[in-house]
Amino acid sequence: MILIGNGKVFTRDENNQFIDNGAVLIDGKLIKAIGKTEDLKKQYPEAEFKDAKGRLVMPGFINTHMHYYSTFARGMFLDSPPATKFSMILENLWWRLDKQLTLEDVYYSAIGPMIDQVRNGVTTIIDHHASPYAVKGSLFKLAEASKDIGLRSNLCYEISDRDGTKIKDEGIAENVDFVKYCQKEKDDMIKGMFGMHASMTISDKTLDEVLSASKPLNAGLHVHSAEGIEDVEDSLAKYDMRVIERWYKKGVLDEKSIAVHCIHVNDEEIDMLKDSGTAVVHNPESNMGNAVGVSPILKFMEKDILLGLGTDGYTTDMTESYKVAGILQRNTEAKPFVAWGEVPQMLFGNNKIITNRYLDGHVGTLKEGAYADVIVVDYKAPTPLNADTIDAHILFGVTGRHVDTTIVNGKVLMDERKLINIDEDALIARSRELAADVWKRI
Repeated sequence: MILIGNGKVFTRDENNQFIDNGAVLIDGKLIKAIGKTEDLKKQYPEAEFKDAKGRLVMPGFINTHMHYYSTFARGMFLDSPPATKFSMILENLWWRLDKQLTLEDVYYSAIGPMIDQVRNGVTTIIDHHASPYAVKGSLFKLAEASKDIGLRSNLCYEISDRDGTKIKDEGIAENVDFVKYCQKEKDDMIKGMFGMHASMTISDKTLDEVLSASKPLNAGLHVHSAEGIEDVEDSLAKYDMRVIERWYKKGVLDEKSIAVHCIHVNDEEIDMLKDSGTAVVHNPESNMGNAVGVSPILKFMEKDILLGLGTDGYTTDMTESYKVAGILQRNTEAKPFVAWGEVPQMLFGNNKIITNRYLDGHVGTLKEGAYADVIVVDYKAPTPLNADTIDAHILFGVTGRHVDTTIVNGKVLMDERKLINIDEDALIARSRELAADVWKRI
């Protein structure tokens, strides 16, 4: 047992409990007790004691939309013309990169951001993967990397028609094989969904095949939805329906599915998202970087849609997306009073609800019986710190690199900024070698 004590404990439970000089007792992979340090030390004298020394003790951060495969694009220079629309970014960058990835590349493209996530206190990730010429086994490679680093992951392969029938079929098969594997393992450290790229790269025939394969497994669909305006234009031209309308009528949307982005949606589509119980994930930095528009997150929240926060591969630090999400809405709406409550609800409330839809246990809250995904954050508050002010302190004062200790499923991955049983130098050196080779092939 591990007893983390002398901390400022923020439970993120239904009462948003704050315990000054609090403690968290970890027994195996679960949290056994929460309380005052002196009380738990007396009750459990045999527990290994970790002194938080007045630092923040919180649930680990959750990222509900990530792209590990994008890592090898970091610093890459391409001779393609400047992109003037979103589809050019896809064609000239991402669809050139993903075609070059081998299974070893897939593993190492995940290792770098996974290590960064440990350093930034991100303990659970829902990832969306693509490697068209290394489809078979790719999700298992990501699962291997996740296990080696120690993170809690939910993975899917991005099915698409853009690379032909054979690769599309391989994508469906990879999702089926991986989901079945996860369901057999019954391990909440690794889960699977069915991934699809976007409406504009998914024909009705392929969509029917995906639904036929996924529905019996009750795995849910993870799909980019109305990210760029081209996605909507394509759907209207081919199907005389907007993207969310198409998903809704075809049966894509339900409580196990995630519709990512949802930027170009109208009021009727928002009602469809609500009616279906689908989770939506907002990725503010990526949307700004790709210049695709601003998701109407205030409308989503008004409609009580389950809206989460992701990074889309843009960063591994959830506090970055947390900071940007709010100021993006305030700037777009030209209203300085909006998005102060909605964005904390997305990161600290809704992300765990989304994640827990796929788990047998519980993450995102420090409470008895929940999985022990715990972080210790070295932040000295210059103003009063309590349950009412913590969100503002994280917004204005905390970054991922304030995290000192990261524990996932009861296993210490980083202690006092030192990675445990992770040879970062060797892993990152191999990543650089492979990335250089990928660049030469593009």
